[in-house]
Amino acid sequence: MNILIKGLVSVFILIFVASLTYADKVEIPIHKTSATGEGVQIGHVTAEDTPYGLLLTPSVEELTPGPHGFHIHQNPDCRAIGKGGKMVPGLAAGGHYDPAGTGKHLGPYQEGHLGDLPILWVDSEGNANTPVLAPRVKVSDLMGRSLMIHANGDNYSDIPKKLGGGGARAACGVVP
Repeated sequence: MNILIKGLVSVFILIFVASLTYADKVEIPIHKTSATGEGVQIGHVTAEDTPYGLLLTPSVEELTPGPHGFHIHQNPDCRAIGKGGKMVPGLAAGGHYDPAGTGKHLGPYQEGHLGDLPILWVDSEGNANTPVLAPRVKVSDLMGRSLMIHANGDNYSDIPKKLGGGGARAACGVVP
């Protein structure tokens, strides 16, 4: 009987430890950005730690078809703030998350901004459902930040356009 109890306790401890190892998962609501405040919710992105990096699984609608820049931004705030005399949607999110201070926009596979994520692909009906894997990022890196979807694609270079040419901030989600 004593051996049975010790065995059960060991099993419960193993299950608990295993659940802690892969329990890091968060669902981030995504809203359209707006110059007048938070826009309508258009879906969510689930972020989950895996042994290979951060798995981001989008379920987002109402975007323009094609590739979109996808980044972790510094601040947990998707509001518009003023710049150059006009309100800029999503600007309160700040710049790309770059804790090492690299100042380099090199994409998700090189040693630049940690906030550079793989391209988010939107289908011909405006839906983003294809998961992406960010090998250098963990859920803990998202905490206290925002997730940004830009209006255009991203070439992970500052040439010919700064920050890969992602353009306007189209949709944003504050990590809870």
